[in-house]
Formats: sequence, C-alpha cells, structure tokens
Amino acid sequence: MEDLDTPRVVPGSADEILSALQRYGLQWDGDVVYQSQRATLYEQALQALRDKRLVYDCACSRAELQRAASAPLGREPVYPGTCRNGIPAGRAPRAVRFRAPDEVIAFDDLLRGRVAENVARETGDFVVRRADGIFAYQLAVVVDDEAQGVTQVVRGGDLLSSTARQIALQRALGYRTPEYAHLPLVLNDDGEKLGKRDGALPLETLDDARVAATLAEARLILSAAGIRTEST
Repeated sequence: MEDLDTPRVVPGSADEILSALQRYGLQWDGDVVYQSQRATLYEQALQALRDKRLVYDCACSRAELQRAASAPLGREPVYPGTCRNGIPAGRAPRAVRFRAPDEVIAFDDLLRGRVAENVARETGDFVVRRADGIFAYQLAVVVDDEAQGVTQVVRGGDLLSSTARQIALQRALGYRTPEYAHLPLVLNDDGEKLGKRDGALPLETLDDARVAATLAEARLILSAAGIRTEST
C-alpha cells in the first residue's frame, strides 16, 4: 500500500482500494505491506547509497528550481547540480538527492518495446528523501520490489518516465531489475486521465454485472498482449 505521503492519506482509503481489488478478482500473497511502516528499510537503503557517495544533501527548494530552469508543461525541470559538490554557504540542507549516472539506461517494456533514457540529462540528480523527511516514491518502490521478490511490474503508462530512475537506483543498490509493462491509461473525452477530482466514478459504484463485463474485457486485452492473468 503506497501511503508514503502520510499528511495526504485519506482515512479509510486503503480499505476501499483493497475492496475494489477483491471485486475484480485480484489477490495478494501474505499480509498487505504499508510503506508508511517501512521507514527503517528505506533508511538502510539510503545509508547504503551514502556509504557509496551516491547521494548528497540539497538546499534547493522547488520554487527555486522552477525559477532557475525551464521545463515542458507537466514536467519537473532538470536539476542543474547546484548542491552536487556541496551546499552553498549560508544554506541549510533540505532534501537528499541521488547522483544520476550520465549514461543511457535502456530496458525492454513488454508492451512498448525498447525504451531508453539518460537520467542525468532528462531529469538530473533526483530526490530520494524530501525536505519534510518523507522518503521519495522512487526509492521506496525500489526497496519494496526487492524486499518482496517482485519479478514483473505491470502499471500505468504515466509511470513510464520513472522507470529509468528506478533502474538506476536498483543498480546502485545491487538489486535485481524486474520486467516492466506499462499499460495505456483510461482517458476522458478531453484526453485527460480519469481522477476523483474530475468527477470520475470509483470502481465501487459499478454494479456486479458491469464489474464482470469489465473484468472479462480486461482479461481479453491482457491475453492479446501476451500477459498471463492467472496466479503464479
């Protein structure tokens, strides 16, 4: 359960998500793991990166970076390396950043084919622990996948841009890299991702007949894409 950003967690939302997954025939092995309870594991991974001098403290704020660099709408600016060689005099540390390797990271997505990105040039050194002390998603999900023995990740296409960063962290920590499959998103008539803030209905509002029909369609699509849907 990805509940890292504890100040924004809505009470009861985790139970609603688990209920929706069960209605669609999805199951999990063992107890549900909550990221909010795994800070010790994330801290150990961060320390391992510190020992290798692959992370450093950063004093930059998001507003400063937005002013200092331009970026396409919806994307964060490339980090300019302001604190890479030490925090400027008079500044206090805020976030912790990972030293992105200046190399092309490539992987074969099961649906999209070959994907390649140079993280250092596309993103720059990225945050692994935020200024408020919360561990960043990129680090947490890498640690979680390794700890749980995940070998295949199937997720939405909006996370495709995160994959190269996660592979960079996996390599730095000596972890295995799972297979990835990034699915196309369900969009509204304006081409925007469906979301609660736009009035999209949650799965719980569908009647049983709609659930069964949607599940059958999803299995057909996955089968056509060569993705197995039975438990393994």
